[in-house]
Amino acid sequence: MARPASKHPTDGELEILRILWAKGSATLAEVCDALRENRDVATTTVATMLKVMLEKNLVKRRASAGRGYQWAAASSQEKTAGSMVGKLVDGVFEGSASRLVAHLVETHRLTGDDLAELEQLLDQQRAASKKQGSKR
Repeated sequence: MARPASKHPTDGELEILRILWAKGSATLAEVCDALRENRDVATTTVATMLKVMLEKNLVKRRASAGRGYQWAAASSQEKTAGSMVGKLVDGVFEGSASRLVAHLVETHRLTGDDLAELEQLLDQQRAASKKQGSKR
């Protein structure tokens, strides 16, 4: 029995989504041109991928001047990232976001700049939490 299609994008689909997030919307030819900056791709392959992505509700399309469509991401990069990180946290780290962060720190995946940015975000979150607590 085949497993159900994931609602999350594959690596190839993410590559297309990054193009659409950057451009806002694009024709098939524009997506192909952007992909070809890194590797050779067949237009038919990209068209098939966009069709699959449409079925997965990852992209939307509207008729374009001429014969083709304008393609756009169906959700923002932030929303997609949140969904994918949520799946990772739930599936690999048993729902614990702190275990994900600990893993990143322990495996030296965070640079000094990353750690400084994380500390700043934590300070901002603590300040916001204090402010919320004083309003109650």
